[in-house]
Formats: sequence, C-alpha cells, structure tokens
Amino acid sequence: MQSFNHLITTRPHEVRQVLISDLHLSSEEPALVQAFLALLDDCLALPDLKRLFILGDWFEVWLGDDMYLSLSEEARHVHWLTPLIVKLKNLRIQGCEILVMHGNRDFLLGQLFCNLFGGELIEEPYNLMVGQQHYRLEHGDALCTDDKKYQLFRRLMRNRMTQWYLLNKPLEKRLDIADKMRKKSQQNNANKAAHIMDVNNGAVTDVMADNDALLHGHTHRPTVHQLANDKKRYVLGDWRLLDKDKRQAKVSAVIGVVTSPEDIKDNAQLALIEFDFNII
Repeated sequence: MQSFNHLITTRPHEVRQVLISDLHLSSEEPALVQAFLALLDDCLALPDLKRLFILGDWFEVWLGDDMYLSLSEEARHVHWLTPLIVKLKNLRIQGCEILVMHGNRDFLLGQLFCNLFGGELIEEPYNLMVGQQHYRLEHGDALCTDDKKYQLFRRLMRNRMTQWYLLNKPLEKRLDIADKMRKKSQQNNANKAAHIMDVNNGAVTDVMADNDALLHGHTHRPTVHQLANDKKRYVLGDWRLLDKDKRQAKVSAVIGVVTSPEDIKDNAQLALIEFDFNII
C-alpha cells in the first residue's frame, strides 16, 4: 500500500480528493489531534485538492455544537478544537470543499459547527463520481445489519425527536448520558461475535445494485474487497496510536485518495493510502 507522504513529496498535483473516517478525536488523545493537524498541513500543501471528506466518527463523542459555540472567547482561545478549526478554514479559503458526514459517535454534530470553517454537513449515502464510476459513500454502521440491537439503537438516535430531546438537556446531563451509553456499548460489544460487528454481505449487495463501488469506515477493518461484476468495497481505517510507550510513538490510518494524473475527470481513480504521523 502506497504512503500518503509519497504522494505529497512526489505527486502533489495529482491529488484531487481525500477521504477519512473514524478519527475519534478528543482532548484525551492529543496525539490523534496532532496527527489530524498534520494531515491538514499536508492538504494545505496540495495545490489542486478539491474536496476533503470526513465520513463519520470525526470525534470520539459529540454532544451538541454548543459544546464549543457556548464557550467564551477566552475559553475558545485555549481550546483543543480551535487550531483544527483555523486550519480547516484556511483549507476552505484555498478552494477545498470540506464535507462532513455523521458517524455513530458524533450524530449530534450540526451545521452550525461546520459553519465555523465553511464546511458542509452531508447526508448518507453520498454519491460521488470517480472517473466514470459511481461511488457510494457512507459511514458504514447501517450496513452492520446482523447487530439487531445496535440497529434499533441507531434508528432511535437518528430520530429527530430523540435528538431534539437530547440537545435540550443541559450539557452536564448530556455528558452523563453519553458516559453511561459508552460504558453499556463497551459491555455489549465485549460479548458480541466479531462477524456481527462487520457489514452484512446481503446489505452490501443491496446497496451496490446501482453503484460501481462502495466506500465506508466504521468497522476498523481497512482493506479493498473485490465484489461480483468487478465492483469493489473500500473500507477506511480508524486512526490509532501505535507504540505509545516508546519515545517516538506513531499514529497510523488508512485513508482514501482520489488522484487524476492529467486533471482529466475520466482518468481519476481512488486508492487506499497509509497515513502515518510520528509523535515527537
């Protein structure tokens, strides 16, 4: 698998779009935040980058845009999200669209937060043309249909009335609810068979009927699956901290990159690329 750094140093003019998922950013994992800021620096150096997709679970937990928007100017100045917003805004000023999709951990993310950097909140599935091929983009959790309990929970949490109810709770109460939900999810997942938390083949077949390729995250099992009729399923990787006990740890992820050697739409192609960032 090719490295993203290789594209930055040898073929920067070919990169048109970058697709990422499952960063799980939080103040408790500063290394992941540093790695995302490093990726944004790389994106800012790409002269012809047109789109950055963030396909869900951008944050470990998101309890409403007021988590940040309600802060005082002084509190925002020192907040860990502020450098991220600044770089995203600079990227948007350079002409790169920033398209954000909900995941299972940040379904309360709103357009108001995205407005801070000129981003757009998109619904899933999202249809993307890569060359002459139709790509379906989604977070991926809706495809895990074998997990009946999770699908019921997902429908409940994606309901607008449920979200209205949660967002009208005090932030402190939302934090308590999220903590309880996270602990219950960890307990439930510990007792589930691994295949239940992966996508269902039948669900994939259904959504591929009118598409040439499917790209998603969520499962943390990055690879390219060859499907029937020359179709493909691309799975993005989660962002994870490696060798954290060593002097120089590393954050690693598998991301999607759309390249076009001659800036001709028909020549565009998508590949999964390794992105590594050394933590100093």
